[in-house]
Amino acid sequence: MTILCVRFQLPSGYEAALPGLLGLIEDFTPVVEALPPDGALADLRGAERYFGRDAEELARLIRVRALALYGVDCVIGAGPGPLTARLALGAAAPGSPCAVPEDLVVDFLAELPVGALPGVGTATARTLREYGLETLGGVACAPLSTLQRLVGARTGRDLHEKANGIDRGRVVPNAVARSLATEQTFPYDELNPDRHRRALLAGAEELGSRLRALEKVCRTLTLTVRYADRSSTTRTRTLKEPTAHSPALTATAYALYEALGLQRARVRAIALRAEGLTPADQASHQLAFDPVDEKLRRIEEVADRARAKFGPHAVIPGTLAA
Repeated sequence: MTILCVRFQLPSGYEAALPGLLGLIEDFTPVVEALPPDGALADLRGAERYFGRDAEELARLIRVRALALYGVDCVIGAGPGPLTARLALGAAAPGSPCAVPEDLVVDFLAELPVGALPGVGTATARTLREYGLETLGGVACAPLSTLQRLVGARTGRDLHEKANGIDRGRVVPNAVARSLATEQTFPYDELNPDRHRRALLAGAEELGSRLRALEKVCRTLTLTVRYADRSSTTRTRTLKEPTAHSPALTATAYALYEALGLQRARVRAIALRAEGLTPADQASHQLAFDPVDEKLRRIEEVADRARAKFGPHAVIPGTLAA
């Protein structure tokens, strides 16, 4: 097992600690890929030999240091590749990392539902289930030609390989500076979709305000929904044009949420991340000649000035979209 997938249990508004936590992992290996808003992948192939410890022992050491230095706990999954490590994370708990040996990867994957595989959206999972392919074990046993007829040639081959434990992914070192994130945490497990949407609205407005304050625009928006059982779902969408316009971010966040097709899901938190940040003065904006849109943009300018003068809570979340 050479890959760790780490998710730090960051308190709301504690995102600034993430770079330091990534630096903590980099004390063991320079090959660290940030998974905003609160996670990372780490390749430990050299670290295992250098420190004379296996991945599970290093995982426990990382957790102890995160607790001691930052007061932040974490859950960790380990496996021979990034995909297995990500999936193992779902079976881990604080203080109990889940490590999947290479010879048990296929057995571990076999019991997982098809929707657990990264990249399998609601529509693809529904198609597979309609033909009796409920688990990754079923997908692994299905003929490649059958999968390709159901979901397309490229997706079918990708599913077949991953379900059989073939992981072509790798850890790509990156930085978190080119993104911004916000997380709305519920005081209890929230089933009400209306409250989910309010959290999305508040998060999108916060991101828009922060982007405009930095004179940045984002190219993509990522939604992460965390559930009561510590599992999560993440979806990303590229925006029609780079923007910091709160209504555009809100509309995309709503579309990502609706695409999940959640039904009475017990949601613990909802996070939004703006990625692919670029200077606003280098971005183009398609003129819509829409008086409503122009009015909203003028209101945004007034609200931003109010926040700058009186603080971030000078404007109540949701008032711009009212």
